Amino acid sequence: MISLTNNTEITLTDGYSEYEIDTSQEEMNLSFIANGKAEVFIKIKNGNKIVLHTTANEDAEVTYLLWDECKTKISFEENHSVKRNAIVNIAYGEINQNEMDRNLRINLEEENAKASLSSATLTSVKKHYDINVTSKASHTFGEMKNFSVVLDGGDYYMNAVGAIEHGAIGSESHQTSRALCFDPEMNAKIIPVLLIDENDVKASHATSVGRVDEDQLYYLQSRGLTPKQCTALISTGYLLPVTEVIHDEELKNVLKKELEEKINKLCSM
Repeated sequence: MISLTNNTEITLTDGYSEYEIDTSQEEMNLSFIANGKAEVFIKIKNGNKIVLHTTANEDAEVTYLLWDECKTKISFEENHSVKRNAIVNIAYGEINQNEMDRNLRINLEEENAKASLSSATLTSVKKHYDINVTSKASHTFGEMKNFSVVLDGGDYYMNAVGAIEHGAIGSESHQTSRALCFDPEMNAKIIPVLLIDENDVKASHATSVGRVDEDQLYYLQSRGLTPKQCTALISTGYLLPVTEVIHDEELKNVLKKELEEKINKLCSM
């Protein structure tokens, strides 16, 4: 794993790579450039404000998994540029209990650009997201899938914007955002927005914020599980798919174990 502590620009090589951000700088600027096929795992150990820029050039295919392990408040400003025929997959694992703000922009800049974004969030503190995926050229595809579990004391906010600009004919914008709460007093809000300025397109959104199904809880408890064990089991099934975006089996097993341990610990409090 390569440790990053200062402002850095990285041109990715094909294959799998790992990076760790551990910096005390007030602001760290980081950029990745992809020209081929790459998978990137980024672990955030420490930081104040991370400014991240990525570019996927023509025909590139790149996957990023950002795994936040920060213990103090952190903010992210992100801009992702996707060129002709490029494919970008971005995933976020937010299972730690630090306050976080993420301001994210994905621009599908040229024809046939594709981007998929997914997030898995378990929180008992403030975590706010402002996400925008914009189609700027024809036959582009943008998708976001955001899943969260909000525990006691959690403050989850998701502003999810899918936009198709005029002239981006044949493009698609889709989003799914779901927040699962275990207490009626928890604060969870999702705002789904579609900004469509073209006729020949496809767009959709599906959003839900609510408590876990009482029948499901009753069924699990009737099998001998405690309420806290039920919470942990349901949360794990809800969030675990984020680990599947990277194909490195060793890393996936490590992340799954870490996620399960953190969920069990939080849900037992």
